[in-house]
Amino acid sequence: MVCRAVVSLRTDVVWTDGDRSREHAVRTIINATVRLMLAARSLTKEYQSGTKTLTVLDAVSFEIPQGTFVSIVGPSGSGKTTLLGLLAGLDTPSSGSVILDGDDLATLDEDRRAKLRGEKVGFVFQSFQLIPTLTALENVSVPLELRGARESQAAERARDVLGRVGLGDRVGHFPAQLSGGEQQRVAIARAFANQPRILFADEPTGNLDASTGLRIVELLESLNGESGSTIVLVTHDLGLAGRAQRMIRLADGRVVP
Repeated sequence: MVCRAVVSLRTDVVWTDGDRSREHAVRTIINATVRLMLAARSLTKEYQSGTKTLTVLDAVSFEIPQGTFVSIVGPSGSGKTTLLGLLAGLDTPSSGSVILDGDDLATLDEDRRAKLRGEKVGFVFQSFQLIPTLTALENVSVPLELRGARESQAAERARDVLGRVGLGDRVGHFPAQLSGGEQQRVAIARAFANQPRILFADEPTGNLDASTGLRIVELLESLNGESGSTIVLVTHDLGLAGRAQRMIRLADGRVVP
């Protein structure tokens, strides 16, 4: 069993040598039992522009335990989207490494990275990326069929997750018949339908008004709690980012306090 509990050790008391030994033992057990879902190790991404080297990410390092909800924030140009692409295995770093659920992405070729994404990773984008000629139900079920599910199984799963995001009465509607918030909920249902180990959400509220955006983040929080999927939310909105269990701040391609 993997421990997901967060243990707080008091620092307002005087520790004896025996206490310190017990504290160290507890910390060792916690570190050994909390499984890492994602780790960035000295992640660097550079591009050549003529004779100059442009560093977009500079030795970025952090760890994300399984089942947590983490936000990545920073101003435009800070490297957020580039970082997301590297973490999801959509791009490769100039140096450093990404460990995703125990797999070092640097050791996998593109076919194996694609297989890993199909099995373990979900995506939600700012632009929804729904197929306009398919209903909400079909937008969720067709990807499941492409992964090998029978049509009836895929439809049943799609109805279930659409119901969980509050769209049980909209399954037969096409994207053009849905509001922006409803379209994003379809996209979230599609992402969770395959029960991903980790979900990457890239500015999922960017095209929505503030109140709708808040509801989308609340939905992600709820699904995180229900499914145990790790969620990595990229956003420029500090208010929404602050709802995550942890916030990673980027500035000029580096993690900052």
